[in-house]
Amino acid sequence: MENKLKEMGGKSVSFLQDFKAFAMKGNVVDMAVGVIIGGAFGKIVTSLVNDVIMPLIGLAVGGIDFTKLGKVLKETSIDAEGNIIPEVVMKYGNFLQTTFDFIIVAFCIFMAIRMMGKLNRKEEAKAAAPAPAPEPKPSKEELLLTEIRDLLKDKK
Repeated sequence: MENKLKEMGGKSVSFLQDFKAFAMKGNVVDMAVGVIIGGAFGKIVTSLVNDVIMPLIGLAVGGIDFTKLGKVLKETSIDAEGNIIPEVVMKYGNFLQTTFDFIIVAFCIFMAIRMMGKLNRKEEAKAAAPAPAPEPKPSKEELLLTEIRDLLKDKK
């Protein structure tokens, strides 16, 4: 296939090589992992909002279920042929629910990034800390005295 592409002018070959180099970089893999984990994290946060937080907020404001809030723009009707035309509803409660989801997801991501930033700063501080100085080598006098001491010990 590459031979055919070379015959076409070589531009496609460099494009494919560039794409291969891009796809093999670690950043693309990291990004893919982030998207997958982000999707799963989004489901967890959506469940937290829908199943825990919104019922508490609804209870606090008088038992309101936000997902059921809406404004009927046109009532259900029946046309001349007897077909039922469903009502048209602007569901602003779902919009509120989605907005709460976004705010909580954004806050959770902010906290996670902030925590990772603190951990990175601690690691950088540890790495930047100077290594302990090696013990100084004994002077010639100390070496000589140590040798004399060892010789005297051996004589006893």
